[in-house]
Amino acid sequence: MALSEHEQRLLEEMERNLREDPQFASKVSAVDSANKSSGKLVGGVLLTLVGVGMLIFAVMLQVAFFGVAAFAVMVIGLAIASANFTLPQLPQIKQQGQGGNYFEDRWNQRFNGE
Repeated sequence: MALSEHEQRLLEEMERNLREDPQFASKVSAVDSANKSSGKLVGGVLLTLVGVGMLIFAVMLQVAFFGVAAFAVMVIGLAIASANFTLPQLPQIKQQGQGGNYFEDRWNQRFNGE
């Protein structure tokens, strides 16, 4: 679906404003560089599925050593798949009051009349 001329101008203006914002540009470049390898994710998931199949086969054969090897393959697959991701930074909590935490301040306000 094509955009109207007015919508295209608005979109171009928003893009220009976003390019000029240095804080936004640094956040986008940091997120972009963190998760680039989709091959690791796909390989890790496939290796995990192979490990699950091996584990089912080991249960059918009732061979404990083969089951342990299958579990190891599953763990390695999960480690490869999860190594591709980084957790986002949590926002910093601003301290209120005399340096105590939020719940202590609320407790003091409620029962001490502060």
